[in-house]
Amino acid sequence: MLHYIEEHTKTSSQPVGQSAIIENVSRRTILGGALVASGLVLAVKILPAYAREPMTPYPTGAEGMSDKTVNDPHVFIAIDKSGDVKIVTHRSEMGTGIRTSLPMVVADEMEADWSRVSLVQAPGDEPKYGNQDTDGSRSMRHFIQPMRQCGAAMRQMLEAAAAAKWGIDAKLCRAKAHKVIRLDASGKETGETIGFGDLAEAAMALPTPKVEDLLFKTPDEFTLMRKGETKIADLRNITTGKAIYGADVRLPGMKFAVMARPDVLGAKIVKYDASETLKTPGVEKVVEIEGFYDVPRKFHQLGGIAVVAKSTYAALLGRDALQIEWNNGENGSYNSAAYSKEMEATAAKPGKVIRNEGDVDAAFAAAKQVFTADYHGQHLVQAPMEPLVAVARVADGKAEIWAPVQSPYGARKDIAEALKLPLENVTVHVTLLGGGFGRKSKWDFMIEAALLSQKLGDPVLLQWSREDDTRHSFYHTTSVERIEMAIDDKGKVTGWRHRTVSPSILSTFAPDSGYQFPIEYGMGFVDVPFDVPNFRCENGPAKAHTRIGWYRSVSNIQRAFAVQSAVCEVAHKLGRDPKDFLLEMIGPDRKIDLKASGFPDDFWNYGEPYESFPIDTERLKNVVRVAAEKAGWGKTLPERQGLGIAAHRAFASYVASVVHVVIDDDGTIRVPEVTTAVDCGFYVNPERIRSQIEGAAVMGMSNAVYSGITFKDGAVEQSNYSDFNVATMHNYPKKVNTIIIEPKSASWHTGGIGEPGVPPFAPALANAIFAATGKRLRSLPMGEKVT
Repeated sequence: MLHYIEEHTKTSSQPVGQSAIIENVSRRTILGGALVASGLVLAVKILPAYAREPMTPYPTGAEGMSDKTVNDPHVFIAIDKSGDVKIVTHRSEMGTGIRTSLPMVVADEMEADWSRVSLVQAPGDEPKYGNQDTDGSRSMRHFIQPMRQCGAAMRQMLEAAAAAKWGIDAKLCRAKAHKVIRLDASGKETGETIGFGDLAEAAMALPTPKVEDLLFKTPDEFTLMRKGETKIADLRNITTGKAIYGADVRLPGMKFAVMARPDVLGAKIVKYDASETLKTPGVEKVVEIEGFYDVPRKFHQLGGIAVVAKSTYAALLGRDALQIEWNNGENGSYNSAAYSKEMEATAAKPGKVIRNEGDVDAAFAAAKQVFTADYHGQHLVQAPMEPLVAVARVADGKAEIWAPVQSPYGARKDIAEALKLPLENVTVHVTLLGGGFGRKSKWDFMIEAALLSQKLGDPVLLQWSREDDTRHSFYHTTSVERIEMAIDDKGKVTGWRHRTVSPSILSTFAPDSGYQFPIEYGMGFVDVPFDVPNFRCENGPAKAHTRIGWYRSVSNIQRAFAVQSAVCEVAHKLGRDPKDFLLEMIGPDRKIDLKASGFPDDFWNYGEPYESFPIDTERLKNVVRVAAEKAGWGKTLPERQGLGIAAHRAFASYVASVVHVVIDDDGTIRVPEVTTAVDCGFYVNPERIRSQIEGAAVMGMSNAVYSGITFKDGAVEQSNYSDFNVATMHNYPKKVNTIIIEPKSASWHTGGIGEPGVPPFAPALANAIFAATGKRLRSLPMGEKVT
């Protein structure tokens, strides 16, 4: 459905409970516009401080990520005199439900009736809203407690306002179900109540309670959190076609455009001929957008030729008629097959030592037997169902951009720089995202649209095709992971050596040294929690020849595939049960703090302090046992069927999956059932956790069996879903059983959930295929059939 945007987006009074469209308005509108004019008032301000569960301080000083949090109800909550509540949601919605789940936390703590809550989408403004990068599985991890603070403060201010009206102690007032109830001295309800709308103005005038005085609801008091009944706020609008995605935005006088970009990274235009393009019906203009050729390129535009037309279809036809000659430059010789052999040769040689314990060389010299295997992974492209698109209006020294973007504030800053405008003159509006998986946290497509609008002097919708999306992305890196194990005469693993060779994401942001950096090292490499006395991790160099970016679960994909496949391989060689051998490799219950163990300070822990988020082997072993038990591990299966298991810690959560595989007579791989146990600590919305794990199984199947990006002469060989295959209805995991582990302690912090379900799938599938056929597959993608 098309959506016409005016200077100020109209607000809606429809509550979430009645399937409201989530509004996309500015803070100025909230504070000084329609909402105030209609009688809305704002809650009290909480001074910035450490968020905490009762008696449990929560660390907010993340090491490697921008995690600025804001817990100020002035920013996030507004209450109308009628009692209707508006909650600002500052994260991007791409199917995870996060812009429902975080407002749920606020509403639950403040005792708001969810049917009377409307959601307002925040524009890109991190100084006001806190970090807005919807990536790294950190939205709930970093904001659950600030949002609980926000809601709890509002609840207590409303109770204090009611106490003042009644002339009683605030302890005799209790907010419940959108009103404040009066209690007698014994704590019983008197029957007197005051609605939130009647209290809002008085509550705003009261002193702000100190953060240490905030009282949080206990889990048994929750009305929304952990109940599993709250669907995402956008669900009805999505299913009825009313939801607004990037391509649905319309502006008066808007043009439509597509671009021809270089197939090889860094290629420049030698010459072009647009004569036939300009003859195409509907085409109005051809505009050159200069590429950004400095290194590092970061998220700047590739550049190319924009075809501007009266419709996207006309622009696409016009682009087909373009004649362009490119100078491909140094990356024109990039070929995946040859490069994979180079990486394999590098992995066979000693690399840069990243982690070193014990005497690894002595362990291998004394070994009764040595296991060695190389595990390969091709590039991957995020391939969200919605291709990239942005709408830009640049005029009179100001710019507005509408886009499905995961990082609106980063986009806003770089767009301002590209347009040479002050930051305050640039506004970024966030639409719904039709998937993201990390691609839409890069804003090159938005810069393109903004530059084009600036040149045209008109609003423009710049649409990427599926082929554009496939051939001009920031790709998940290709890799070779070599695992070596020294095994003594008792069948014990005494030495472990892991060599990783893979172009680094850092090449996007800094001059390319060929080596990876601490964030990548911390994803299933240096942090493998195995009880092996002699342990070494080495990194061999590999230069990038394309744009490398994050992809759902990032380096954990290839690392978990290698590590968990190797463990299963050795278990079979030793005649051991793979599940039991995995538990033995993990070893005794312990909490591992790599920094406290004398390792370098830059060992990464997903941006969290090790003292609060240690590597907990008890939790890792527990998900292994639970998944195995629920899947019926050890049961007898028919011929050409098998179970495979794998486990992995990522983004401060612990996940184990058991995959049941069936191999058809023609070799086709089918997965009738997956059982996954997930321990993400304190959780909010079990319905969303199950959804994420189900989606991770489908994406895991795609990564493992179908999806791969290859390069020839510097250009991507794939173009669409026809040759970059993903799991579809005919062959995706048919049943996914999700077991959510209840936290043993109220002090457990929240782990991520968006990404941790992906890494265990591919190795569990490979292990299941081996159990069913005796064939070991060590390359991703493995192919649709076992031959």
